[in-house]
Amino acid sequence: MTNFDFLKKEPKFNSFSDVAIAAEKILKIDKESSVINCRRAIEFAIKWMYSVDKSLEMPYQDKLISLMSTEDFHDIVDDALWKRLDLIRKIGNRAAHNGRKITEDEAILCLQNLFIFMDYVSYCYSDFYEERKYDVNLLTETQEDPVVVKISDNDVDLQALIAENKALKEELTAKRAEQQQTYVPQPLDLSEYKTRKIYIDSMLLDAGWTEGKDWINEVELSGMPNKSEVGFADYVLYDDMHRPLAVIEAKRTCVDVSKGRQQAKLYADLLEEKYKRRPVVFLTNGFETRIIDNQYPERKVSVIYSKRDLEKLFNLQTMKTSLNHIFVDKNIAGRYYQEAAIKAVCDAFDNRNRRKALLVMATGSGKTRTAIALCKVLLDAGWVKNILFLADRNSLVTQAKRSFVNLLPDLSCSNLVEEKDNYTAHCIFSTYQTMMNCIDSVKDDNGKLFTCGHFDLVICDEAHRSIYNKYRDIFNYFDAPLVGLTATPKDEIDKNTYGIFDLENGVPTYGYELAQAVKDGYLVDFTTVETKLKFIEEGIAYDELSEEDKAEYEETFKLKDGELPERINSSALNTWIFNEDTIKQVLHVLMRDGLKVDYGQKLGKTIIFAKNHDHAEKILEVFNKQYPELSKDGHPFAKVIDNYMTYAQSAIDEFSDPNKMPQIAISVDMLDTGIDVPEVLNLVFFKKVMSKAKFWQMIGRGTRLCPGLMDGEDKGKFYIFDFCGNFEFFRMNQGRPTANMIALQGAIFSLEFEMAYKLQSIEYQNAKLIDYRNKLVEMMTGKIQELNRENFAVRQHLKYVYTYSTEKNYQSITFEDTLMVREELAPLIMPDGDEASAVRFDALMYGMELAYLAGKGYGRHRSDLFKRVEGIADIANVPEIQAQSELINKILHTDYVDNAGIDEFEHIRVSLRNLMKYLPKGIVKYDTNFTDEILSTEWNDSELENDELKNYKAKAEFYVRQHQDNIVIAKLKTNKPLTEMDIESLEQILWKEVGSQDDYEKEYGHKPLGEFVREIVGLDMNAAKEAFSEFLNDANLDSRQIYFVNQIVEYIVHNGMMKDLSVLQESPFTDKGSVVEIFTDVTVWMGIRKVIDQINANAIA
Repeated sequence: MTNFDFLKKEPKFNSFSDVAIAAEKILKIDKESSVINCRRAIEFAIKWMYSVDKSLEMPYQDKLISLMSTEDFHDIVDDALWKRLDLIRKIGNRAAHNGRKITEDEAILCLQNLFIFMDYVSYCYSDFYEERKYDVNLLTETQEDPVVVKISDNDVDLQALIAENKALKEELTAKRAEQQQTYVPQPLDLSEYKTRKIYIDSMLLDAGWTEGKDWINEVELSGMPNKSEVGFADYVLYDDMHRPLAVIEAKRTCVDVSKGRQQAKLYADLLEEKYKRRPVVFLTNGFETRIIDNQYPERKVSVIYSKRDLEKLFNLQTMKTSLNHIFVDKNIAGRYYQEAAIKAVCDAFDNRNRRKALLVMATGSGKTRTAIALCKVLLDAGWVKNILFLADRNSLVTQAKRSFVNLLPDLSCSNLVEEKDNYTAHCIFSTYQTMMNCIDSVKDDNGKLFTCGHFDLVICDEAHRSIYNKYRDIFNYFDAPLVGLTATPKDEIDKNTYGIFDLENGVPTYGYELAQAVKDGYLVDFTTVETKLKFIEEGIAYDELSEEDKAEYEETFKLKDGELPERINSSALNTWIFNEDTIKQVLHVLMRDGLKVDYGQKLGKTIIFAKNHDHAEKILEVFNKQYPELSKDGHPFAKVIDNYMTYAQSAIDEFSDPNKMPQIAISVDMLDTGIDVPEVLNLVFFKKVMSKAKFWQMIGRGTRLCPGLMDGEDKGKFYIFDFCGNFEFFRMNQGRPTANMIALQGAIFSLEFEMAYKLQSIEYQNAKLIDYRNKLVEMMTGKIQELNRENFAVRQHLKYVYTYSTEKNYQSITFEDTLMVREELAPLIMPDGDEASAVRFDALMYGMELAYLAGKGYGRHRSDLFKRVEGIADIANVPEIQAQSELINKILHTDYVDNAGIDEFEHIRVSLRNLMKYLPKGIVKYDTNFTDEILSTEWNDSELENDELKNYKAKAEFYVRQHQDNIVIAKLKTNKPLTEMDIESLEQILWKEVGSQDDYEKEYGHKPLGEFVREIVGLDMNAAKEAFSEFLNDANLDSRQIYFVNQIVEYIVHNGMMKDLSVLQESPFTDKGSVVEIFTDVTVWMGIRKVIDQINANAIA
């Protein structure tokens, strides 16, 4: 006898009753098979429900997780019961795939949860339901010949089941709808124990920990400050030598994790005392997890570390050396500002104990080289082992990997976009989307590979545009120091970006901008050619056209009612009107005035920024018509390079090769940022750019140096041809910040939530609006319940996912909640398969409803609504549109919309949303050839704003580096003592020519001028060896002592001085032993010390 025998009384349950009975019968023989059969029982039962209940619509696949995650299923099964099913699914999967031993307690918990589900199925669909309780005593009975339903048994064929039960569908759906209303759900009791079992254990299993082996529960620890002097750590995680790696303090899900902070500290103290190594502390309540890693302040992490991540963390903490006296490889990053940027990051990481840094460096100034040299420093110092380089475009990823491989050939590298099976390299390159897909899917013998602690450094290219919305979950998931790179001028970066990097607004970790780079000679300046064309400035006015053009205008634009528009707005140009003569004029200016190579015979490499793909193709068509002689032997002089083409990277490579065609690349977005082509001499802005950040990124395509490009002469400048008033626009205002877009389905969820917030107000408490709000809440709850809890991005927000999976939590929404939902939940919402046009119409109407509730005008929404309704009114022969003709006429021909409220807006939304698919796709495009004219042309210098020139530090250091042949600076470099006159000479330079004494003292305090200079130029190697010659040539010194002296020489050559002798207690000085061990004769060491002091003194005078 089993607890599931009741299922056999009804033949309709035959498809799952046997496997449920078998699950219990086999418990004492094979716990793993018992759990696997529990999982199969719920899968078979759920498939049966889909076959008999018309409220359940089949998802795109019939996997268990898909069937469980639909909105329909969540509507039928309450949240507590769903969690019970999900627990069975997870434990069943582990038993089947991981070969993990299942405890009897776990198996019994699965059987109890299975019973509750089967009881619910019986309650809803049975012909004669009886109330029953799970009888644990039956588990002790000896079962005769238990039926084992093995894993290999065939699955239930859902399609066959649907066909078989077709006749039952109406009856059983009605029965369930009636019975379900009186079912009393059994709540999920989340005691501290159950919290661990359901959530924390799941985290540990996902991270590859094995219970009873390297993870021990309830570890007894003596020495606690309580009466018994004994405490029990919830979890302790061990390495293979059974030394504690981490202690986990677990609290109930409703308890703030910080409640266990002091308790965990005491456990860590006791473990440290016993094992002589302090474990990492994790604080968790199952939803939120925090780490105390004995290096950085307590912080939030996505999940608990894996064993190899914790072992790596301990190894790095043991091996790493100070970043105070780093050596930057000059062959990789030899420019002063690159070294300064690396030192600024190292200072932030080491001295200021920060985990984030933002480098703002002009396009072409070597951001990637700087990042590579930084990685080498951190690798050599033992700070990092695994590096992740993220960019938002395939081409940027490819380019970065190529540079790393060339400059760090010993570092194993892999580009996940191209190499689908090389995941174990120490430096991984990926786009954001590729990495999001890999986090949950890539595994090795130890389980998931890309665990949250896998990487020790994450580098984010073009950080200003990549750390928001759907990609931010990557940064929340990986618990690693973060370095952001951007070429966007520091004043144009959104303040939220600075906030994410924990920086003051406008103050990056290090900044080196275009104006300073041009002044230093590392980048090229530009000249603008600003040309105004009549049509682009003013549009096309019928009255101002020639007679011939008027005839073409009439033929092209006559409206259906016979009227003629007086003017075509300028915004239409290159959107749906492509005027050939306008393009001819632009190309003529470029070909006449553009910078040329081959002694003026050939236009230099040029990028034309087009408005859209159609515009780009039209430019190419006109160019080939006007200049056919330039494309020879199958090699086009101009080519469109954008996202429409396949093999775009090979086209970019061809354009980047100075010896290959094309010379002109016509681009839509693809070449705006991140492409390095030093040979570019001309940029053409044939579109408006509203974002100043993007504008400067585009300008950066031309700033790179290119020696010998201009017939043996170096590239000295490049031209920017602006036909759309961009420079004029940005001189007048700052433009608009780059929008951080949220996906449409997320935006709609956010709008729905805002409306639910507004509808709480007392003025909206009538029956209709209360019902409307309830439907909104029901809809939102369903969307949240559909989210896959196994997805890494969803797991980052589990606290909010569970909160808003329950309708009662929508009862008293605050304004803060609306902001939180937009930030935390809206980006997770998945598309629901609706027609995109219908979803966009939802967004429009919700926007109107929200504006109405907020008492704001909705003129733009109104005109958009009328445009769409007019569009469907033009095709009223469609039966579905005919059915709504009365409403359509009311909208178009009465004041219905002007007097509408929420009810009316919602009626419009529901009635018309599915008609939007009939609107004509796209817009009609016109090719015209009206005669355009140039209104004016202005040639202007760049007018770069040189904020960096105000930075005394950059100017002073640069001056010293550039003037090493100066007599006083040369003296300092060669270890000659300074005179009073020499000091006066330095004061003249540093306190008068470069800046003032105040400027100097603000940056360097009262540091002696000679010391300042020596630290920049270092000490000449020959001068250093001469200073220590007494010891280097002493035959009495042993090999260890000579090694030690040589290390001092290397250090002083690089740093100029050795003021802080504590460095002698670190590697490499201690590689052969300590000072005391190496110099047993103290007089020898004192002699060396005297030389060091003299070298320092020679710099001070």
